Amino acid sequence: MTEAATQARAPIERIAPDAIRLERMLDAPAETVWRYLTEAELRRQWFMGGTDARADGEFEMIVDHDHLSEDDVPYPESYAQSKGRRWSEKVIRFDPPRLLETTFGVDKGIVTYELFPEGDRTRLVLTHSAITSPTGFQDFGGGWTSHLAVLQEKLAGRSVRNFWELHAKSREAVAEALRR
Repeated sequence: MTEAATQARAPIERIAPDAIRLERMLDAPAETVWRYLTEAELRRQWFMGGTDARADGEFEMIVDHDHLSEDDVPYPESYAQSKGRRWSEKVIRFDPPRLLETTFGVDKGIVTYELFPEGDRTRLVLTHSAITSPTGFQDFGGGWTSHLAVLQEKLAGRSVRNFWELHAKSREAVAEALRR
């Protein structure tokens, strides 16, 4: 988990009054990364499962973070009520394997994933915009930082021992970065 721990301190940028941006270099070609964004069985390994995201459609998201840690780690009390929660998202833009844009929760914004091939690796630029919650930047920034660290580890053939520990460290790192 050395790499994932490092990523908890990775930069996050507030690019507009209602938007944050994160960039990560991933050890996989864009086609593979695209599958991890759109195919539910792969997406659940780093974020949330549900159903596949397809062009001009809705897809289901299911909160089940039991698959994110190598160790058997219980949900923190503040997140336990979310386990198993389901909802639908809408695909806004779908341009494989380059661009995916979706809604994010009810009135919780828009998420844009941009993929840029760089040799046999891919630079992922994630932008979460239309954030209206005063704590949303830290909440979403910490969540994205920890989930993207899990994705990085998965694509590099490694795992994260304790997602929730990484998540807590990510929230702290994001709060500090956004204060600057």
